[in-house]
Amino acid sequence: MKKILILGSGALKIGQAGEFDYSGSQAIKAFREEGIETVLINPNIATIQTSKKLADKVYFLPITFEFVTEVIKKEKPDAIVLSFGGQTALNCGMNLYKKGILKEYNVQVLGTPVSAIILTEDREKFANHLHKINISTPKSFAVTLVEEGLRQALEIGYPVMIRAGFSLGGQKSGVVKNKEEFILLAKEALAFSPQILVEKYLHHYKEIEYEVVRDKYDNCVTVCNMENMDPLGVHTGESIVVAPSQTLTNFEYHYLRKLSIEIVRSLKIIGECNVQFALNPKPNNKIEYYVIEVNARLSRSSALASKATGYPLAYVAAKLILGKSLMEIKNQVTQVTQSFFEPALDYIVVKIPRWDMDKFKGTTEKIGSSMKSVGEIMAIGRTFEEAIQKGVRMLDIGVQGITDNNFDMTEEEVLANIKQANSKRIFFIAKALKLGVSVEKIYELSGIDPWFLHRLKAIVDAEREIFSVGAIFKSPEQLLKYKQLGFSDKKIGQITGNTELEIRNLRIKNKITPSVFQIDTLAGEFPAKTNYLYTTYNGSHHDVDPIGDKGIMVLGSGPYRIGSSVEFDWTCVNSSLFLKKYGKKSIIVNCNPETVSTDYDISDRLYFEELSFERVSDIYEFEQSSSVVVSVGGQTPNNIAKKIDQYGIKILGTSAIDIDRAEDRKKFSQLLDDLDIKQPVWNSFIDMEVALKFSREVGYPILVRPSYVLSGAAMNLCYNPIELKHFIEKATNINRKHPVTISKYMVNAREIEFDGVAEKGKVKVFAISNHIEHAGVHSGDATIVYPAERVRFFSGERMIEIANQLSKSLNISGPFNIQFMVKDNEVYVIEMNLRASRTFPFISKVTGVNFAEVVVDSFFEKSKEYKIKYPNYVAVKAPQFSFARMEGADPALGVEMGSTGEVACFGETAEEAYLKSLFSTGLSLKNKTALVTIGGEDYKLRFAESIWRLKNLGFRLFATKKTHLFLKTKGVRTKLVYKLFEKESPTVIDLIEERQVSLVINLSEDYNNDSSFKRVITDGYRIRRAAIDNNIPLFTDLNSARFFVNALDRYKFKDLKIKSWDEYL
Repeated sequence: MKKILILGSGALKIGQAGEFDYSGSQAIKAFREEGIETVLINPNIATIQTSKKLADKVYFLPITFEFVTEVIKKEKPDAIVLSFGGQTALNCGMNLYKKGILKEYNVQVLGTPVSAIILTEDREKFANHLHKINISTPKSFAVTLVEEGLRQALEIGYPVMIRAGFSLGGQKSGVVKNKEEFILLAKEALAFSPQILVEKYLHHYKEIEYEVVRDKYDNCVTVCNMENMDPLGVHTGESIVVAPSQTLTNFEYHYLRKLSIEIVRSLKIIGECNVQFALNPKPNNKIEYYVIEVNARLSRSSALASKATGYPLAYVAAKLILGKSLMEIKNQVTQVTQSFFEPALDYIVVKIPRWDMDKFKGTTEKIGSSMKSVGEIMAIGRTFEEAIQKGVRMLDIGVQGITDNNFDMTEEEVLANIKQANSKRIFFIAKALKLGVSVEKIYELSGIDPWFLHRLKAIVDAEREIFSVGAIFKSPEQLLKYKQLGFSDKKIGQITGNTELEIRNLRIKNKITPSVFQIDTLAGEFPAKTNYLYTTYNGSHHDVDPIGDKGIMVLGSGPYRIGSSVEFDWTCVNSSLFLKKYGKKSIIVNCNPETVSTDYDISDRLYFEELSFERVSDIYEFEQSSSVVVSVGGQTPNNIAKKIDQYGIKILGTSAIDIDRAEDRKKFSQLLDDLDIKQPVWNSFIDMEVALKFSREVGYPILVRPSYVLSGAAMNLCYNPIELKHFIEKATNINRKHPVTISKYMVNAREIEFDGVAEKGKVKVFAISNHIEHAGVHSGDATIVYPAERVRFFSGERMIEIANQLSKSLNISGPFNIQFMVKDNEVYVIEMNLRASRTFPFISKVTGVNFAEVVVDSFFEKSKEYKIKYPNYVAVKAPQFSFARMEGADPALGVEMGSTGEVACFGETAEEAYLKSLFSTGLSLKNKTALVTIGGEDYKLRFAESIWRLKNLGFRLFATKKTHLFLKTKGVRTKLVYKLFEKESPTVIDLIEERQVSLVINLSEDYNNDSSFKRVITDGYRIRRAAIDNNIPLFTDLNSARFFVNALDRYKFKDLKIKSWDEYL
């Protein structure tokens, strides 16, 4: 075995996120230790696994049958691994297998036999296999047609569960109560998958998972068992998960453990496998269970299991695939024991999902068997109360604990929100307990085990006690008791009418500080050298000694969410690794189990902790560190910079005062005026009348933006006074302390990204890239091209000049990013962030200069100046959207960010790179048919040339009335289709739902002044939504649609070059 091909998972999307960067990185390290050459295909440029020093060769290409086949022909690998790239890698690998490519080129599949993978993915065959070994599964039928499904549903009896086969994160699955609901969901599910499963719905059953590892000699261990707090019916990725399980009897635990091992053995799985059970909480005999599913690959649960136990699952799985036994693999975490053991936990771990529903206009807070969450956190404590309270704070949604809920609702409304699972259910339960609703009643409505509800009640009762007694100042024991229940200083302060600092000082005076404990996977039974740590108030000693002033704390980015994702983890990991160069020890603080930064071999110490002022100060005081890095973990650490600085903690790099001058919109706008740098006309105010007057004078549209925000939270475009009032109210809710700034929105301008690193106010390295979409599409949702095209020499020089002026005025040491706008050759500044931006990994990889290394050099005043030469290739970064998951959300692009991930590919031209990037995000044209609807005369004229091109490429075009007539005058024939209000057929929706088109282009100049605020359900919205729900590519931006048509016109598949990253650089 000399060369292995690894398939990555592509862009982060809902249901398949950062956990595969973590598992792929571990696997590559494991293979390299054995001296095997590794070739990786993964277009996700923000990942750690696509960095230098990991895989020997990286291809930034789509993980699709066609592209992977070309790489196999070129690289001639001996073997391929499919289990480290989620469902994407698995589906692609199965396709290569079935079409005979692997056989033709002599490529063996390592690990679990392909026959077993096919078996676990085909739901009907799998159920039959389990019945043969006497294991029960819910009564179910696999069907490929809606009519067939309806017959089976009648036989099982409603309500039934529908699941789509071969899909990730439970996409398009759910519980249906009657025939109407069945038809709706089954139709959508069959648009995404060839087969659906109709099964008996198990009401309020518990959901239990086991992670099992098996080697080729048939040795098996269960690494972790986990229990979902929510009952069956809520996807495990949407549920609060607890490890180890808390409510199983000893008999249930061992019985299910035995079954999970039997299943894994029967499938001859090699490596890692995840088994999910449904368990009846009130069985008629000793135990009543069903197997729901088995994942023969690393999954989201395995990342959690690995971080929860400190057992490096992906690393071990990679070694097992090569044919090693569990006996010979050393446990990398403890450095003392082998891997053939089952971890013992002397703590409790809680995972809570992070949702961003409010980013998607029109979607609901409901959750169910299909994933909608965009990230997750993991909290560790010695009690459930301590862990769950830590956990909700880690989500970074502005709450201090489970009792923070400003629900102004009747008891009836609160109970309705407990019955229907939703993303805020835990807060509704706390509210109900406050209102005196009984645990029995809540259990009956929610199906959440009474054990958990009693624990939540203990927190609610304790809070009531703090209110009534207020005795924490008289007896320190009381204060300790509340800290043990997970209350934060800030929360105790809010209840007793004190500040957070007053409570902190009282605590320190009474020697009430947290203990630092190790996760040693062996519950202290064997000596271990682990660096996994957590803090707790349920302890009286420390497991480790402080590192002292050699230590530097690096703050991570917390849970992935829209706008803060793996890009920031890349910078955080790289910065930690480069600290070694200066003889420093890195101490990472982060709470996200999906990341590489929370892996065992990245930092000298890892605290799985909150990124709050309180916790960061606790760790700093315990470790006696020399300083803290806040500029590499995105917006979250930046937000506490001012507070930790005032407390006396040293910040490495740009000072907190200067960070504030860039973050506070009013101060920053003032600075630009002082330096004579142009910016869109602005004003900042607290009084609504002033705002309305300003808007009348400069004219609409107007952009509203609060200070200190991430990914355009509460940023909005307003076309009239009614909207302005509404959005300003929304913005002041987000951040009351800082004024809201409004500015004139510039139409038809171009947006440019400027990424750089400075030292003591002098720019050392920079790169300029441009957006394809018109200015006003959030930079996280924009298609970005490097090197920047269409930036004239003069504008480019002006940008460099401005960057130098600003770096000097703000005395920057470390990373920064400026967003420029260019209109009529004038350069304007929109905003500046004094932290690593989301384009840092992209820029570092396409220029070949590691910006994170320059950041660390600048901290120690050792950075050198780089002159990056103009490349002979182009790279294009494209966004990945997950709108299909958010039922009802409008997929049009705007100033708030909506994408969940990104990909980037290289090419000789921008068009070539763009086409590869689009294929990487899942775009595929089944045939040459397109629906074109264009609003506004200007847009019709500007898109006319592209329509000619589509026609010449042989596309059959459909258009709505005005577009149809306009094109007729230009000599282009289209088939007329009707909008819904025209009451004639065929309508645009029929066309899309019957899949008569394989591409939808829907452009409009703006969401007309009157309709955008009232959210009238327009035909445009219906067209966009129907395209998403039927899995048909959609373009809503004029520039990117034109760019796409040009690319199609220039390149056929055979023209796209198959080259590795090294070959381009």
